[in-house]
Amino acid sequence: MTPEELSALIREILGNLSEEIGLTTDTIPATVKVERPRSRGNGDWSTNIAMQLAKKAGIAPRDLATKITSQLDQVEGITKTEVAGPGFVNIWLEAGAAGALVGTILQAGKTYGHSRDLSGKHVNVEYVSANPTGPIHLGGGRWAAVGDTLCRILAACGAEVTREYYFNDHGAQISRFTKSLVARWQGTEVPEDGYGGQYVLDIANRVAEQAKKEGIELENRTQTQVEEYFREVGTGLMFQEIKDCLHSFRADFDVFFHEDELHTSGAVNAAIEELRSRGVIYEQDGATWLKSTKYGDDKDRVILKSDGDPAYFAADIAYYRDKQRRGATEEILILGADHHGYIDRMYAMCAAFGGQPGESLEIIIGQMVNLKENGVEVKMSKRAGTVITLDDLVDAVGVDAARYSLVRVSMDSTVDIDLDLLRSHSNENPVYYVQYAHARTCSVGRNADEAGVLADGKYDASTLSSPADNELLGILAQYPAELKLAANEREPHRIPRYLEKLAADYHTWYNQCRVIPRSDEKITAAHVARRHLNEAVRQVLANGLELCGVVAPERM
Repeated sequence: MTPEELSALIREILGNLSEEIGLTTDTIPATVKVERPRSRGNGDWSTNIAMQLAKKAGIAPRDLATKITSQLDQVEGITKTEVAGPGFVNIWLEAGAAGALVGTILQAGKTYGHSRDLSGKHVNVEYVSANPTGPIHLGGGRWAAVGDTLCRILAACGAEVTREYYFNDHGAQISRFTKSLVARWQGTEVPEDGYGGQYVLDIANRVAEQAKKEGIELENRTQTQVEEYFREVGTGLMFQEIKDCLHSFRADFDVFFHEDELHTSGAVNAAIEELRSRGVIYEQDGATWLKSTKYGDDKDRVILKSDGDPAYFAADIAYYRDKQRRGATEEILILGADHHGYIDRMYAMCAAFGGQPGESLEIIIGQMVNLKENGVEVKMSKRAGTVITLDDLVDAVGVDAARYSLVRVSMDSTVDIDLDLLRSHSNENPVYYVQYAHARTCSVGRNADEAGVLADGKYDASTLSSPADNELLGILAQYPAELKLAANEREPHRIPRYLEKLAADYHTWYNQCRVIPRSDEKITAAHVARRHLNEAVRQVLANGLELCGVVAPERM
């Protein structure tokens, strides 16, 4: 019996009691929260639903809890219930009822834990979106890892997900990048506000090589013509480098959207006219303003400057509208800590279009990444010249360790990455610890096959009765709820943290419970049941690692 099944059962009981205790069905939550008690002496599962609903029902929490337990006691598979403290309902299950979870996991396979909770929602998630003027830096790499993992989690919960990357290719930074390329090619000083690093020279040389292949003699072109060529070809090469880097990092996108399209397609003007029709913009001092203070911003924002050119914010407005018109019911935007002041104006714009800030548009702010090696902070990339790149991290520790280490920390916390730790094959290395647990389940499975302990038929769930069996079943049962919580709270770090707990419980179980009989023993029902339990652990570890974009190895 799973927590979800207990939740549904308790909700059914509350529905049956509703007339007696004065509750209406709409006051009973759609999902009754059922959790693993911290102390195993308080049962297998526990709920505080009686305390939540007692006031609405006009009944003491313990009295309501008693009514619930009296009906739970009649359910097959439940051995005992009790009312504890101010009104907790504690529940003990028969070993067979708890062990039946193994069959559920093995039958569901790769979809165990998945749900349709977000079915009908089309969520557009925009992340990374680094300017196309250099390689992906370490902060952008963090958004690639957490953004891609969040998309996988949302999809696992039933949402239609669009992964989107916004190329800011319309502003002054592209001109600075172009002038930097030309300067490196011509052997002159890069402009003071330009871009340095080895990659600029590499791109410049590749542009010159392409021109030569095309029969274009750049030396005979005007400076303007040279800059136009370097702009077109150089930014294209930089775009491709970024895409290749992200693909190698297992962070592929559905849409690469170019800011320039918003201006050339007329989307900016169309968005401004829609806001004008809503009566939320005005003219002042020759400029056009959004009434953003009406929606909680600290000041109104310029959309069109006094010279008639669009302000930077105008593209943001058009882009939000464009995503909505492409079918997004929810937009999630993952930004770095330096964009914190960006939130109020974006939420005001969302409200001005009739959207719901925090729902129609949700902005997640993430923190920085620090890299250490030999106890010393790593501060510079040889290639980029100024920042550590995602490629630097991957070259140092590999894709699996890089992704896992970036995902496992909450986005609102700074990540401190220890390269020496991530290279180590020790239990202190989180990704190694989890991957080794998966490899161990595979090894146990291979050895069990050789011993004739197979997982290809029925098993007696009631034989999974030891404390270690019970603990392992309990953590396996929590995976669906953890996945839903990760989706609803936009907290992808919950998945690797869960996997680490599962790996710890599995290693403990492995040391206490035998899957393969000793040489002087016969195969028993308990051996077969534990072989099935081993396979269930393998499946859940693989499912969770897949969500993180990390390989589940069969051997290590």
